[in-house]
Amino acid sequence: MKRYIHDQLVRWKNKKDRKPLLLKGARQVGKTYSLKAFGAEAFPAFHYLNFEEHKGIHTIFKQDFDPSRILNELSLYLHKQIDAKQDLLIFDEIQECPDAIASLKYFQEQEPGLAICAAGSLLGIHLGEGSFPVGYVEFLDMHPMCFEEFLSGVGEDQLFNLLNNLKLNKSISEIAHSRLWDQLKIYFVTGGLPEIVDGYRDNKDNLFESLKMVREKQRNLFLQYLADMAKHAGKQNSMHIGQTWRAVPAQLARELDGSAAKFKFKNVVPGIKRYDKLAGPINWLLNAGLIIKVSIVNSGQIPFSAYTKENTFKLFLFDIGMLGAISDLPPKAILDYDYGTYKGYFAENFVAQEFICSGVNELHSWAEKTAEVEFLREIDGDVLPVEVKSGGVTQAKSLKVFAKKYNPKYRTIMSAKGLQIDTKNKVHHYPLYLAYRFPLSS
Repeated sequence: MKRYIHDQLVRWKNKKDRKPLLLKGARQVGKTYSLKAFGAEAFPAFHYLNFEEHKGIHTIFKQDFDPSRILNELSLYLHKQIDAKQDLLIFDEIQECPDAIASLKYFQEQEPGLAICAAGSLLGIHLGEGSFPVGYVEFLDMHPMCFEEFLSGVGEDQLFNLLNNLKLNKSISEIAHSRLWDQLKIYFVTGGLPEIVDGYRDNKDNLFESLKMVREKQRNLFLQYLADMAKHAGKQNSMHIGQTWRAVPAQLARELDGSAAKFKFKNVVPGIKRYDKLAGPINWLLNAGLIIKVSIVNSGQIPFSAYTKENTFKLFLFDIGMLGAISDLPPKAILDYDYGTYKGYFAENFVAQEFICSGVNELHSWAEKTAEVEFLREIDGDVLPVEVKSGGVTQAKSLKVFAKKYNPKYRTIMSAKGLQIDTKNKVHHYPLYLAYRFPLSS
């Protein structure tokens, strides 16, 4: 499966002032696969070390942080010579060995030519521990496969190429739109975790059985995520973290109008009613890459940070497939597009996920009085409002309120409709499956 992150890894490799790279991301988003594929394609040789599976290599980093000695001992351990000038060294699950993280500073100082990529499924929650090499490493976040990567991964090359080459002045035929919409509904079931997508691809000729298998795999992964919480957060904390994680889809589903509402803290954990008591579990989930936070702003002006409150936000799950699994939505209901108001928050979660995958670091929504717009995007200094609709009805009253007050360059409605650009009224209609491409280039 070709992942978009590959191009970012190549750019990192070609930097003159390259530093060791830390690849962050939740379990099962494809970090190990992507690093190995990158190593095989872009280097004469790569060397893979997993600190979770091979505890013996921890001792190599305890004596001192001399890069020459460490490389010699790693070569002996691997029975393979490491060429510091040409090869790639991959440290996987590096959070299991804080000394290995600390050593990256010395590799940067004394072996700047050596390409090192480190990864960890829970790396984000360990970065504040021990001696962290601030200023001596680079970071890259990895997420589940976006919809376009899914299309490529399951062999829908025509549809993938269509989206990849689409421009603002182009159109999408009704046949292509219908096929893309059908694939989007399947993606709503599978999500973007590579193991799940791979399982669906290998059995997609029998749709019923393949999606049944998808749900089973997702439920097993859910238990693995809970096990990670117990292992890395302690018994009491892991209970609160797990309860908070389960509350995300439960709260998304409670709104009858189908739109996601502000996350409420009361009754998430028995006896806890305020944000400050839940801040720890929420930050743990954010740092583990398991949720997406969308801050709610009360103004349509930039900088958005000036109009946010620490305790006012929406939360979504990191993967649309896991959202369906935890919500216990049958795949057939999703394929039939027959799950009532649930469709609204599914669509919103999908758009949030696509925006994050496209490289947006922080997401914002807008709310003033009774008007709400799902997303605000700052693009080249312009504030662009984005309304999300799950179906073909695209009346967007709040979007009109926003436009009247702030006069944006244009406003966008993402829905089940095809691509339509109304330049006269400054309204862009995007089909949901184009969220990753927003805004389309001319």
